Order: sequence, then structure tokens, then C-alpha cells
Amino acid sequence: MFNLNALKRNRTMRYGVPMFCLIIGGSFGLREFTQIRYDVQRLKRKLDPSLEAKIDVQRQSTMLEEEYEKLKEVNMDDWKNVRGPRPWEDSREYQEQQRSKQDKKD
Repeated sequence: MFNLNALKRNRTMRYGVPMFCLIIGGSFGLREFTQIRYDVQRLKRKLDPSLEAKIDVQRQSTMLEEEYEKLKEVNMDDWKNVRGPRPWEDSREYQEQQRSKQDKKD
């Protein structure tokens, strides 16, 4: 009886031990919740096996030399940089202006 009353009055037992339990228990709880988060992300990333096979075939078949040959065929001399519309501009109206300017130059 004496020991139980002494433990109830002890500040370490009243405040320290519950605090350590919360800290240690919280770290285990956070670990479980973050693991659930990563598991869900991993499930969302999974692709259909047939689609994944097609992607793998495309990755293997694309070679650097093939891409270089495609770029050699593109005519870079007639390239023109066209500015896109600003957020406050009407995109259809701006496109019509660009087309009319292009027609006048040709």
C-alpha cells in the first residue's frame, strides 16, 4: 500500500512515463500511417500488364541514332517562334490575328 501511494505521488510516474509512452507510441503510429500512404501510391502506379509490355517494347526499340535521323529530316530553316496568348487575351482572337499576319506575309 505504501509503494502504490508513493508511485501515485511521484512526478515522474504521473507525467514522465505517460509522456514517453505517447512519444514512443506516436512514432510507431506515424510509421504505420506513412507506410499505408506509400502502399497506396505504389498501387496507383501499377499499370495494366499489356500496357506495361507495350511501353517496355517502345523503350527498348527507341535508339539514339533513330532519334537523330528523325531530327535530321526536320527542316529547321523555316521554323518560326510564335508567341502564345497572354492570360488576359482572348485566345481565339489572338489566333485569328496571328493567322491574318501569316497570310499577309505569304
